[in-house]
Amino acid sequence: MKKLTSTQIRFLRAQAHHLRPLVLIGDAGLSDAVLKEIAATIKVHELIKIKVTNDERAEREEMLNTICSTIDAAAIQHIGKTLLVYKPAVEAKLKLPR
Repeated sequence: MKKLTSTQIRFLRAQAHHLRPLVLIGDAGLSDAVLKEIAATIKVHELIKIKVTNDERAEREEMLNTICSTIDAAAIQHIGKTLLVYKPAVEAKLKLPR
């Protein structure tokens, strides 16, 4: 995925403020089934929140990197146990600023 500007990232964070997490990564971690669910969900919504139950920040950061590299998405934010991921759809719903 192409690099997003800081303006685009701020815009996406604002858009995600009211969103609820659509995917939960539990104690089993980031399995193939979870990655498949994330890929299917992001195709529909473009911008999704993912909740992680893991307490280790480094492991959550690694999960975010794995998710983004696997499904070719952009990591928008990692705050607490919530990950914010964006991937534009074929017919984009969100109009990003320049």
